[in-house]
Amino acid sequence: MSRQARILLVDDRAENLVALDAILSSLNQILVPVRSGEQALQALLADEFAVVLLDIVMPGMDGFETAARIKRDAKTRDVPIIFLTAAVAQPEQAFRGYAAGAVDYLAKPFDPGVLRAKVAVFVDLYLKASQLRDQAGLLEAVEETVTVLRQLPAVSQDAEAAEVAARLAGRVGRLRDALDALGAGRR
Repeated sequence: MSRQARILLVDDRAENLVALDAILSSLNQILVPVRSGEQALQALLADEFAVVLLDIVMPGMDGFETAARIKRDAKTRDVPIIFLTAAVAQPEQAFRGYAAGAVDYLAKPFDPGVLRAKVAVFVDLYLKASQLRDQAGLLEAVEETVTVLRQLPAVSQDAEAAEVAARLAGRVGRLRDALDALGAGRR
C-alpha cells in the first residue's frame, strides 16, 4: 500500500467540507475536515499535513488569523496553505492572503479540477520529502553500522566483543526496520 498524506480542510460550513471531500477523494489521501481555526491549529499540532485548504470567512478566528498562527509555529510554518473563499474577490483580500503566508488563493466557485491538481502537487512534494527523510534515516543507520564494524578488529577481550556484537545487532535491526519502511513507501 502506498503512503498517504493528510490534507486539512478548514471551513465552518459542513456543505463546503462535503464538497471538498467529493472533489479530493479521488486523490486517495487522508482528508481531515475541521470547522474552525481553533480546530485547525489543534489538528496541525497533533499530525503532519501536506497542505491546508483554508476558508477565510469563519466565525471566531478567521482564515487570516489562522494562517498567521500556523506560520508563527515552528512545527507548522512550512505547511502550504491554499485559501478558499466565497467572499467577493477583491485584490486587497488576495494580497492579504499571500501576506499571511498562503501559497495560493482561490475564489469560489472554483474549478474542481484545478483545485485537485494544485492539491496533488503539494501531496506529491510532501510524500517525496517524507521519502527523503526516510532515506536519510537509512543512511544514518548504515553509517552507524559501518562505524561499529570498523571497531570489531580493535576488540581484544570477550566482554568487549559481546558488547560490540550487541551494538551491532541493534544497528542491524534499525537498518532492517528502515529498509522495511522504505520498501513499504515504494509499493
